[in-house]
Amino acid sequence: MHLSLVDAFGKFGSKPSNRLRGLSAIAADGALVLNCSPAYFGHPEQGVLRYEDRLSREVPGTKCTELLGRHLTLARDGALPVRMIVTSISIVGEQKRSASCHVRSDLIGKVVKFDGDHFIVDFTRQEDSRKVTTAARRSR
Repeated sequence: MHLSLVDAFGKFGSKPSNRLRGLSAIAADGALVLNCSPAYFGHPEQGVLRYEDRLSREVPGTKCTELLGRHLTLARDGALPVRMIVTSISIVGEQKRSASCHVRSDLIGKVVKFDGDHFIVDFTRQEDSRKVTTAARRSR
């Protein structure tokens, strides 16, 4: 399902600070909602979808970039869950760009690294994280 950025953030109970270029928000349930670009995903191991990017890739000093930095710090320090929005940009005409967003409500992420610029968020399926938790409890 392709959505506007505002509608995509709304699926997680949040609202971007900028309706066209919002990078992050905090949802009603306390989770970080992260606007991701498809080019920065990787698969470091089976069952993990990694998003790795840098704040410095964005225009420095903008409200959206500064807010993303604050949100990443909150998520890292508070072990907040991260929810994913993926925004794809396509060229429609010679100079017209079109953005469409979709949400991945089946994945929950965790900030595994943030040094003030470079950040890594690892996403796993909700079902997989429940299996790991259950298995860990059984082994105690």
